[in-house]
Order: sequence, then structure tokens, then C-alpha cells
Amino acid sequence: MSSQTLAIHGGAPAKQQPDPPMYPGGMMIDHEEEAAVLEVLRSKRLFRYYGPGNTTSKVAELERAYADQRGKKYALAVTSGTASLVCALHGLGIGPGDEVIVPAFTWIATAGAVIAVGAVPVVCEVDESLLMDAADVEQKITPYTKAIIPVHMRGAPANMDAIMAMARKHNLKVVEDTAQANGATFKGQWCGAIGDVGCYSFQFNKMLTSGEGGMLLTDDRVVWQRAEMFHDVIGGESRKDPVVDELCGINFRMPELLAAVNLVQLRRLDWLLDNMRARKRMIKEGLADVTQRKGITFRAENDEAGDTAICTVFFVDSVETGDRVIEALRAENIGAGDLYRRHKRDYHVYAHWEPILAQRGWSAGGDPWRWANRKIEYDHDMCPRSLDLLGRAVHLNVSPLLTNEDVEETIEGVNKVLNALA
Repeated sequence: MSSQTLAIHGGAPAKQQPDPPMYPGGMMIDHEEEAAVLEVLRSKRLFRYYGPGNTTSKVAELERAYADQRGKKYALAVTSGTASLVCALHGLGIGPGDEVIVPAFTWIATAGAVIAVGAVPVVCEVDESLLMDAADVEQKITPYTKAIIPVHMRGAPANMDAIMAMARKHNLKVVEDTAQANGATFKGQWCGAIGDVGCYSFQFNKMLTSGEGGMLLTDDRVVWQRAEMFHDVIGGESRKDPVVDELCGINFRMPELLAAVNLVQLRRLDWLLDNMRARKRMIKEGLADVTQRKGITFRAENDEAGDTAICTVFFVDSVETGDRVIEALRAENIGAGDLYRRHKRDYHVYAHWEPILAQRGWSAGGDPWRWANRKIEYDHDMCPRSLDLLGRAVHLNVSPLLTNEDVEETIEGVNKVLNALA
């Protein structure tokens, strides 16, 4: 049988082995993380502010490392990426009656953080980069809009020039959700260090991981102190030299064990970026001919050099074509996936944020939509361009563990499938 016979039709799969699990930082965990954790356990200092002996805090060390690397004055380590968003919004004074614009393609926690501070999420379209469309954001601004949250989704930087210009024009605060793009840059600036506040996640799927955890970066001392007060009810560094009145907080403190793992992971960042960028470049170059002939376009890049390269995404002509291509690619041992199907719930797409679309609150007497200054309405189809792009997208993970042979076989398999089905 011809080597060009698709695996779904009985041919041999183009790839000999399935893709490695797509946990970039997680798959690199080895004796260094183990030693770092054992060091903390043996010191018996599991809490950042005190413990036996005179050891220094790993959480404080991690905060300094991020602030220094990203060129920011203040950093705050917390328990999750969602916690970093909630702390950032509290730090900026966002609350009931305020509106915050979020993109149609982002994990539901972005909008959930807005709701958690009593504000209302307003959803905007994404463009061909699958990232926030600044032009549509401007159409969604009202007198009650106080902030926007651009999300550097699936590893790629949003168009921060357009977003920052539009935000400054309308006096809006910018919170960068960099959960899925730790290490990305935009025109030489770290993503997460461009807006008023930057937020990161260390959940296990993310570029760098300790299983859970998050980080907040800012140059604004008031914002940092407010966020720090909120993340720690007993008070930490912000109480030593306060510039704002003390506020009551809760507990989003990062444990020392998570920080110890994260410090090791941060040293791996350059290696991960170099490997994924090289592999993505090879894949796109290997698909250049077939995509051009078939009229298939790749996801637009706002700054290709700054992309973390965790994935390659291209658009076919219809959802139906996408389904056929994805099924065929999987048969070739290529881990292809879709980004939106109406019947398949995925909290990465606004259309599946059922609790938000239905405006459900935790109590009968109060929720952000009751406190809003105007009537807020959501609809499954309110961002049609986003749903069209996401529905026609074919997503390929780019693992740093792909060998050159894996990449060559991936290129062979995608070419075979697109030539036959696209």
C-alpha cells in the first residue's frame, strides 16, 4: 500500500510514536526539583514568613527572581493564576458596578476573577491571532468600563501596542493574563510586564510548573500593597511601609515547597523556549507548500519571535473539514485537536461559560449583574467571528521533547492529510 495512503484508510501511520505529554515544565522535573523540595523539608520552614532556624524564604526569592528578570519593581507569589488575577483586580480597585473586558477565547477563570471581585465581564472578539481584538474592545467600552484583560492565549503575545494605546486613550487599566505564555515577549518586552499588572500561572499544564501557583508583577507600589494585603489576612511586607490604609484580606499565600520547585523551573525557561521555537519553525516551514496550495492560513502572529511556540494552529475552510483533518491526523499518531465545537463543552471558549451566560450568582440576593450600572446581556453567538475562527482551527501541540525524527514524521503526516482532505 502506498506510503501516502491515510492511516484511517489502512495506511501506516506517519508517526511511529504518539506525541509526548504536553506538560513542558512538568515533563522536565528531575533530581533538581527533588533536591530543592528536600532542602525545604529538611529546614522545616514550610511557611514563607517564619519557621525554625534562620533560613531565608524561597517564596521571597522567587518573587525577586521574577521581578528582576522581567524588570518590574514588585512581585507577589500566590496560590494560582486565578488568585493572581483576583489580587490584581483588587489591587487596581476594581469592584461592584465596574465592567472589565475579556476576550472570547480564554479559560473561564479570566472572567471568573472579574466576577469574584464583584465586577461584570464583557466579552470581546478575537482576531486571526486568536487573541484580543483591540478594535472590538473599543466598541465594547462604556462609561462603566474600568479595565481590560488581554490574554496571551496558547503561548502567543497579544497586540500590546494596539491594546495599550486604546487603554490609555480611554483611561483603562490593563491586566495581562499570561497564564499560558510564561516566557513570551512582545517587541522585546516580557509579556506580563507591559500592562499595569501582569499575572502568571504555574498550574501543571503551563510552561513552568509546580503543580499550582501564580505570580503577579507590577511597577505600582499602591497596586502591589493592595494586592499583597488581599492575598494575606495576617499581613506581610506591605504592612512594614504602608502607602494605603490597611484592608481585610484572605489567604492566597504561596507555600515554600511550590516556590522551591518554581525556582528550579525558572532556570529551564530558555531551554524550553529554544526547543519549542526551533520545532515550530521546522513544522511551519515543512507545511508551507501544502498550506499555500490549499489556501490554508496559519494563526496570525503579533510577534513571531516572541511566541513561546507551544503550538501550531492553522485554519481550514470549515468545521466539517476540520473534523475530517483532525480525525485523520490522530490516526497518523499526530495529536491534533479542535478549539471549538458547539456540542462539546470547553471552558476555553466563552460560548461554554454557562454559569456566566446565565448570570448565576452564589446567593439569591446578590451577584455582579444585579449591581451593574446597566443591563448586561450575553448570548451564545454574540462573538460570531471568534466562533468561526475557533471552529475552523486545527491545533497541534509542539512539545520540547519532540525529536527531529518526530518533527519530520509530523510534517510528513500533516502534508499527507492536507493533500488528501483539505
